[in-house]
Amino acid sequence: MNAFRELLSAGRVTHVPGVFDPLSATLAVHAGHRAVHLAQAAVASVMMGRPDIGYVPATQLADRAATLGPVLGGVPLLADAGPGFETERDAVWTALSYQRAGISGVVVTEMFAELRSQVPDIAVIARTNAYGTGGLDAVAEDCRVFAELGADAVLPAGVCTHGELSLLQATLPGVPLVLSRSEAAGAPDLLPDVQLAALGVRLVLHPLAALLAAARSASQAYRSILTDGNADAVDRMPWAALTSLAPSPESAAVPAPPGGAAGPAPVFVPANLDT
Repeated sequence: MNAFRELLSAGRVTHVPGVFDPLSATLAVHAGHRAVHLAQAAVASVMMGRPDIGYVPATQLADRAATLGPVLGGVPLLADAGPGFETERDAVWTALSYQRAGISGVVVTEMFAELRSQVPDIAVIARTNAYGTGGLDAVAEDCRVFAELGADAVLPAGVCTHGELSLLQATLPGVPLVLSRSEAAGAPDLLPDVQLAALGVRLVLHPLAALLAAARSASQAYRSILTDGNADAVDRMPWAALTSLAPSPESAAVPAPPGGAAGPAPVFVPANLDT
């Protein structure tokens, strides 16, 4: 069974963090996450240094995803659809390219009716953005249509309260719900996982949290170097902990101190990488 379908069929909530390069994916795996998310907005920020306004094609998402597979070690990767899903034929072609790149689930807003039959190994999470213009009734209708078209789960953007989720659950019995806690949308507070699970929520996406944390730390380091001449005041991962993520012949031994012999590299436990 597709790994995302297994998570969607479980009776619990799985938090899915965003990743954006092999290092971030490695850190997510070491932290113990069971799935990760490659967001279009994250790729735009990393590749172009600007917010996503439709610049990132699906081919770029697939190329970026292909660099993550070697470090994910089987942890399933969810990706945004991106441009390339404008027609049913485009959607099938793009989904096949995603599959070859190691993506096992996709977040789409339209044109996915053929995916279940043509690309059955890709899990489909259908997203509706109707909440802002049509309210909960419009969201419920979109989600009903998505479920009838064969979506594995629905993502009702903007819906987060107990009452709203309860109504959706009653309207869509048995349809897994996916929520997104994206800072781009204000990162709304969510109910505790136990309550979310009881309301049918199976995945909570955190597409930008790690990227924004990394950007904040990097910004602080650059400012500190400019003002203080070093980044000593900025909290950073030790170099040896970073190199221990991917052992190589070059990192097998630490450099010898002046006048001394080199010794073996220290051993670091992944769970303590940030200490």
